[in-house]
Amino acid sequence: MNFAELKGTDERLKCMDSLKEDFSERANRNNDSGEFPFQNFDDLKRTGYTALTVSQEYGGKEISLYELVRLQEKIAEGDGSTALGIGWHMGIIKNLSEKRLWDESLFQFLCEEVKKGAIINAAATEPGTGSPTRGGKPQTTAEKQGQTWTINGRKTFTTLAPVLDFFIVTATLKESEEIANFLIPRSASGLRIEETWDSISMRGTGSHDLILENVIVEDQFLVEKLGKSGQRANGWLLHIPACYLGIAQAAQSHAIKFSQSYSPNSIDGSIIDLPNVRQKIGEIELELMRSRHFLYSVAKLWDESDENKRNGLLPELGAVKHAVTNSAIKAVDLAMRVVGARSLSAKSPLQRYYRDVRAGLHNPPMDDMTINLLAQHAIQVQKK
Repeated sequence: MNFAELKGTDERLKCMDSLKEDFSERANRNNDSGEFPFQNFDDLKRTGYTALTVSQEYGGKEISLYELVRLQEKIAEGDGSTALGIGWHMGIIKNLSEKRLWDESLFQFLCEEVKKGAIINAAATEPGTGSPTRGGKPQTTAEKQGQTWTINGRKTFTTLAPVLDFFIVTATLKESEEIANFLIPRSASGLRIEETWDSISMRGTGSHDLILENVIVEDQFLVEKLGKSGQRANGWLLHIPACYLGIAQAAQSHAIKFSQSYSPNSIDGSIIDLPNVRQKIGEIELELMRSRHFLYSVAKLWDESDENKRNGLLPELGAVKHAVTNSAIKAVDLAMRVVGARSLSAKSPLQRYYRDVRAGLHNPPMDDMTINLLAQHAIQVQKK
């Protein structure tokens, strides 16, 4: 199976169904042991999935945002940690393909590496700054020395740290106090991973600390200086709500299967026929249906828009993440109410879904920032 050789979204979704089942079988075991799901990422690389967002110009499929969120949702039905992790890689490559923010030769080099199986993610969060979306200035520093930069600092929440081949590291330039992104290969001297990830949610993302001690990179690997022009609209971040929607779907599927098979001696048949159970399943379906329509329609709007129109989609993108993530949390809670106390068993996947889906509240953009943005948008529209 090779995703690049398949024709269209439907064929790729069908193949992802097969991988999804493998991921699901491994998920509880990896969660219990705290092991990183290396086999899942081997599968994603082997099947060519990790290169699907590479630009067509450099031999990739450059799939649409709509297709990306559909595929990411499927992965999350099997394992939320795997979906969230690979979503960052897939989205970053898509974003670079769309915006061409880097020197073209360096971008081409990265695309060639990704086609060979390389995985990339950003390392931006720090202990002393919190989420980058809050505007904190990196304490990681970069000092120019001739034609090279020397970088020192610590990054937290470096998702996929066990398998990353490249890191996009934000740092403050010592001379100018500007903030810039550096592309750093895993092989760089002075770069190491400190295994600090002890979260009870999304345990399989391997979001350890990245330590940079006198890491030296050539000048060309300063890939972008970050200006103060305000927030950018980044459609690729819809991989986040897609992940939590997939987890919610998995919770509903488990609740239905349980209800079909559970038959206490107090009733005839199974609990699937009880009105209160059907009520909850219907409420879950409403949350999922509403979320899919919102997520898919905004993804398609992004695909159909030019750059100028995309820049105006920031309110919609934030609203999708807020609405879908909170609906997913509600859907998982309802599924647990259907199953009852058994949902709290360590053997039940529902307790994992419950913990994993809560992580969405702490992925960007945060709920309070989204609501404030929507208020500003509504006020500006009213003034016109």
